[in-house]
Amino acid sequence: MAGANSWSLPKPRPNGPPFFSRSQISTVLHQVGVLLELNGANPFRTRSYLNGSRTLSAMTNDLYEYVSNGTLVDIKGIGKGLASGITQAVEEGDWPKSWAELFETTPSGLIEMLGIPNLGPKRIKMMHDELGVENIAELAAAAEAGLIEPMKGFGKKSQQKIIDGIELLHRFHARRRLNIGQRYGEAFEALISGIPGVIKAQLAGSTRRRKETIGDLDIVLAVDLDRHEAVTKSILGLQGIADVKGAGDSKVSLILDTSLFSDGFQLGHIDAQVLDAIGGDAYEQLESGGTIDAQIRLVEPHHFPYTLAYFTGSVEHNIRLRKRAIERGLRLNEFGLIPDEKAGGLKGIEAAQYSLLANDEADIYRHLELNYVVPELREDTGEIEAAESGDLPELISYSNIRGALHNHTTLSDGAASLEQMANAAIQMGWSWLGISDHSQSLKVANGVGPDALLAQGKLIHRLNQQWDKDGTDFRIFQGVESDVLAGGKLDYSDDILATLDHVIASVHAITKWRARDEVTNTEELIKTMENPYTTILGHPTGRILQGRDGFPVDMHEVLRATAELINDGHTKAIELNASPYRLDLDWRLCKYAKELGVPISINPDAHSLAGLFDVHHGVQIARKGWLEKGDILNSKSADELSAYFSG
Repeated sequence: MAGANSWSLPKPRPNGPPFFSRSQISTVLHQVGVLLELNGANPFRTRSYLNGSRTLSAMTNDLYEYVSNGTLVDIKGIGKGLASGITQAVEEGDWPKSWAELFETTPSGLIEMLGIPNLGPKRIKMMHDELGVENIAELAAAAEAGLIEPMKGFGKKSQQKIIDGIELLHRFHARRRLNIGQRYGEAFEALISGIPGVIKAQLAGSTRRRKETIGDLDIVLAVDLDRHEAVTKSILGLQGIADVKGAGDSKVSLILDTSLFSDGFQLGHIDAQVLDAIGGDAYEQLESGGTIDAQIRLVEPHHFPYTLAYFTGSVEHNIRLRKRAIERGLRLNEFGLIPDEKAGGLKGIEAAQYSLLANDEADIYRHLELNYVVPELREDTGEIEAAESGDLPELISYSNIRGALHNHTTLSDGAASLEQMANAAIQMGWSWLGISDHSQSLKVANGVGPDALLAQGKLIHRLNQQWDKDGTDFRIFQGVESDVLAGGKLDYSDDILATLDHVIASVHAITKWRARDEVTNTEELIKTMENPYTTILGHPTGRILQGRDGFPVDMHEVLRATAELINDGHTKAIELNASPYRLDLDWRLCKYAKELGVPISINPDAHSLAGLFDVHHGVQIARKGWLEKGDILNSKSADELSAYFSG
């Protein structure tokens, strides 16, 4: 939880009501719940705030309508107390006094400690009460002095975990981006798969669910019981292990480092603006000597599907499955699905001797009268209901990708020429490529002036003619990544914009936009989308994962406005920026865009040849956002895309 010590109540916008947005209220409810737990409040009260936050974060309707109509309490998860506090904030612009006092009186150092992995509010409160620790530095000193080990419920292992967690927080703010986690996980999975006795190895956890950031790695192994000890010993002999945190017959806890990669660890070319946001050269040095935690679980082959499903998660999805099992007279755990009458008083692996047979995860879902749910969708966002009704989406796959529209060349700040980018796309099997160099106002990225842009258009025209003459099934679409100027204006005159196939409108004045309120930014983005020459909204919130938060904006409202423009016959789409440092549009909003009929353009925002491959990350996030082939511009042929741009 990087930046947790900066928690503060948002200030009301000047011309309300509503004085606060749904997303602001949701964030505050979550923070109040955590602060209550830090202060030892009743668990039921704490849980009500956390549940209320989750309810609001999933809401797509206008919160102010519920407040105005007095129907907040009709929303499941919002009780009278929460409804009263929300109403006060939204209609009057004042936060409830009890909420404000929590933010004012809770020591900032305790909030900072929430970022330490595996250290929750309850334990932080215990150490604060018994040891007087007020911040991470004091906690580290207490742990190094051995003061935590004697405390009830802790012990030597817990103390060492706290020491390790503080170090990890200092290095990587507690989480890693998906691409880094995948790289470690897939490399280590491949090594483990080659160990004699390992029948199957599979990454699980948030990495398998393709969360944009992950905490650590989970790997599940199918191993015959009599080979557990030998396989564990072989694991401990693999390259890339910086430390062994624990090793038993069924679980191995490790810290992996970059020696795992025999060919070295390289991040490759990173957009200069992105690199600056995540720490510049210091980040690259940190990552090159980085580590990541890994948990390996060894189970017998007949338990493997159940263990894999359990440790894939999410927690919320697993709870829904367990509840469904109970409704059918079954018990679901990490080892099996057991009929109640056979399990009796047995628990865990002992009860699993009576489990229903599952050859794979699909069998588990079948036993629960559900269609198979792919890992990316297991977040309790409607997948259980869809699996029951047979309405699960046929998700986009990389094989559906025919090209991508947002890519840069040496004309602006790219590392490769237009011809080199085109040849790389051809080698990837694409049938088209979009070029969208930076517009003239973005001086830091060598923005392109009108004359140079027109000259690039002539070159693209000649190349397209040559490919057509040669019978090469490939073409380039010329666009531009236009800076969003004041009032939603674009960066060139209309006669220049009219020569382009597409225009990607992107916000780059992040400092200015982050300093403004949500309503102003939302209105500005809608004006940008209303510009007749805007085709695609680029990296919609401007976030850099683990580098900076995006600017405040109500993307639900932007998506609704975009849908209205589409319904009126305008050609509009939203970008899912596939750079693993952005992944913006967030996957949680992709499903809503799909429901509204707003097309998504998966764009690598490539600044190098290797950057084109970032489309893979975008496809993963698109799948997590419930998107299908028909929802994605990238699945269109060159002729279909040309017709689409022509309206």
